[in-house]
Amino acid sequence: MNFTERSLGLDEKGVFSLNVTLTKDQEMIRDMVRQFAKKELAPKARQRDEQSLFAEQAFKKMGELGLLGLPFPEKYGGSGGDTVSYAIAVEEIGYACGGTGLSYAAAVSLGASPIYYYGTEEQKQKYLTPLASGKTLGAFGLTEPNAGSDAGGTQTKAVADGPDYVINGEKCWITNASYADTVIVTAVTGEREDGKKQISAFIVPTDAAGFSIRADYDKMGVRASNTCELVLEDVRIPKENVLGDPEKGFSQFLYTLDGGRISIAALAVGIAQAAFDRALAYAQERKQFGKVIGAFQAIQFKLADMAMEIDLARTMVHKAASLKDAGQPFGKESGYAKLFASETATRVCNQALQIHGGYGYMKEYEVERMLRDAKLLEIGEGTSEIQRLVIARHLGLPRT
Repeated sequence: MNFTERSLGLDEKGVFSLNVTLTKDQEMIRDMVRQFAKKELAPKARQRDEQSLFAEQAFKKMGELGLLGLPFPEKYGGSGGDTVSYAIAVEEIGYACGGTGLSYAAAVSLGASPIYYYGTEEQKQKYLTPLASGKTLGAFGLTEPNAGSDAGGTQTKAVADGPDYVINGEKCWITNASYADTVIVTAVTGEREDGKKQISAFIVPTDAAGFSIRADYDKMGVRASNTCELVLEDVRIPKENVLGDPEKGFSQFLYTLDGGRISIAALAVGIAQAAFDRALAYAQERKQFGKVIGAFQAIQFKLADMAMEIDLARTMVHKAASLKDAGQPFGKESGYAKLFASETATRVCNQALQIHGGYGYMKEYEVERMLRDAKLLEIGEGTSEIQRLVIARHLGLPRT
């Protein structure tokens, strides 16, 4: 694929500029993913939601299409694409099935990206290549029962013992772990000079002795996504499985989350677009008082606001992705994108349901599923409240 500097958001002088049009390569990826999602994901999205089914066969096909390695170099089994293209893929998959979109986003942004950015060459060859080529899925074990928004409150511990580390602790709300060969796990390894916990990241094989995975959650939405609890009891792994600098695990996962927020924002755009398209079509068909309801100003205003917010959210997603591709700071923009897109998705889906009236409350029309799926996006990868704190810090405001 030929991703030029133009597509990475750099002008001829090397200065960042946002391109609002897609390159031919990006359009090709969008069309390919859209066709795949329409054929392989959309027809059974309702069934996966109702039965909490993971689209395992579809993920195998995604691997064959190169989607699981979209933003990674070909030398590691990837497709050599950029973050904008990856965001487009997340949007298209999320449009068809929100739960599958969440698992796709987590596999790439959380499960594979940290290895690409922080892994040794040996770790990339051993662990990133099978992830990027779709032979297995990636998972990232950060959240704990007492460490959600306060990730610094991590209680899982890793103690050095000769050539190994021994890890004990629990993780919750972990996506894809049941289908992963390895999970990146964060754990406390000591104390920093400022008295705060030193957190390191480890690549942990899921078949390691003492490592157990449970997937018993009965969720409100994104039910097609595999969500797990991890328990580590004296799990022994070699020190060569430490990911990156053991003293910088905290900053590593902060960068990982910044990137992950772009994909969650893209997923939100996809779900919102799907709900809007259904609402627009319904408004042009449903008749009341002798005319289609789309002729009434109240409905027109709703649809106008929905269309505007979706387009603005998508533009912000592409800006954050372009900044990342250009090697520029993007943390503030990813916070903007995640916050605005996730709240937009909830508003749009809620209005789509309202436009459908009583039919919107029925599963047959699908918008109720989209509303349930969208709500998670205001919580995962940093709640809306945390996003506002992140943005405030980027603005130079003092910590509370």
